[in-house]
Amino acid sequence: MKLCFYNDFQLGVVNGDQVVGVMSAVSDIKYTHPQELISTVIERWAEYRPRIEAASKGAVGVPLSSVRIRPPLPRPSNIACMAVNYMEDGTRAAPAEINGFPKSPDGIIGDGDTMILPDVPATVFEGEAEMALVIGRTATNVPAERWSDYVFGYINFIDGSARGLAPGFYQMKSRDTFAPIGPFLVTKDEIADPQELPIKLWVNGVLKQDFNTNDMAHKIPRCVEF
Repeated sequence: MKLCFYNDFQLGVVNGDQVVGVMSAVSDIKYTHPQELISTVIERWAEYRPRIEAASKGAVGVPLSSVRIRPPLPRPSNIACMAVNYMEDGTRAAPAEINGFPKSPDGIIGDGDTMILPDVPATVFEGEAEMALVIGRTATNVPAERWSDYVFGYINFIDGSARGLAPGFYQMKSRDTFAPIGPFLVTKDEIADPQELPIKLWVNGVLKQDFNTNDMAHKIPRCVEF
């Protein structure tokens, strides 16, 4: 299932080029911020999935082109990124040592929004296309073989960077608007193998990044465990 927020953060299900509103299925959830709504849906998916499926089945949708798509996770509690985790199509002789860094959730923007480059002395500004895992439950000390038990779904993600700023990753990675995500949150049952997904990024219509998740140096189970 493809979930999204649209317009004033209405919850929807995407079917082809249409979006069907399903707020009626989650009307009992009390929330003050849309993140609380989607977090509750994720945490209680076994309860809400049948309701959402029923609300979307056979319902009349509206064209995606007629609505404003919002970030499907407008303010997640945490963003954990892996560092230098691709073999870069064989250009790296060996995997880098496994490493990660936090990225501020306050940088989240959505489909069609603009990543704003700040007036800081970066050597280069960069946006790296990524596949992000949406963790669906508290995950501490997770063994690699149980990684999938903790994953709710997947999402497109761009890791914005202002290279060369010191000190450390946080200064480079956590500027305002440096975490574009979306447009949709795809539940894990829709993805047969997340380790075999093409990832592409275009800048002004020019293909700049073209790789596959099978090029990861440290595969998904190890990353979740780490």
